[in-house]
Amino acid sequence: MGAARAVLLLTDIEGSTSLWENEPEQAAKAIARHEDLVSAQVVGHGGEVVKSRGEGDALFCVFRTAEQAVACAMAVQRALAAEQWPTSQAVRIRIAVHCGEVEGRAEDYFGPTVNRCARLRGVCHGGQIVVSEAVREECGDDVPFVDLGRHRLKDLLRAEHVFEVTW
Repeated sequence: MGAARAVLLLTDIEGSTSLWENEPEQAAKAIARHEDLVSAQVVGHGGEVVKSRGEGDALFCVFRTAEQAVACAMAVQRALAAEQWPTSQAVRIRIAVHCGEVEGRAEDYFGPTVNRCARLRGVCHGGQIVVSEAVREECGDDVPFVDLGRHRLKDLLRAEHVFEVTW
């Protein structure tokens, strides 16, 4: 695969650990449904689900353009908000979108762009979509963004200018 430019979209379910602890049977159904909903939107928007990450409730997705990734993120949040969940509370996910050079190996992606996207996801909450300045610049004025200012992201030297997508 080698080095290439990619647009990354990372998701994570907010509060999944307590959901597993308190409602394990319902959590299993909800997380499977979440994966189905997100995967369908990713494919429908021209992206690819690379693999699950983390504790089994996070997804790592790749797109060719920032516009595709942001449109997908908005569609995902709308689909999840409309879903009737088998759990006592709605499943809410955090989504981060970032773009840059990645190293592709063995059907996976590595490098600082992946790390930055993961750290960006760490500053948002369930129901929120955050993007980097690079993604904001590529999308232009067709997407409704709110400027959240510059944030120091864990373990990264350079602060990131963060924007929220209002969906």
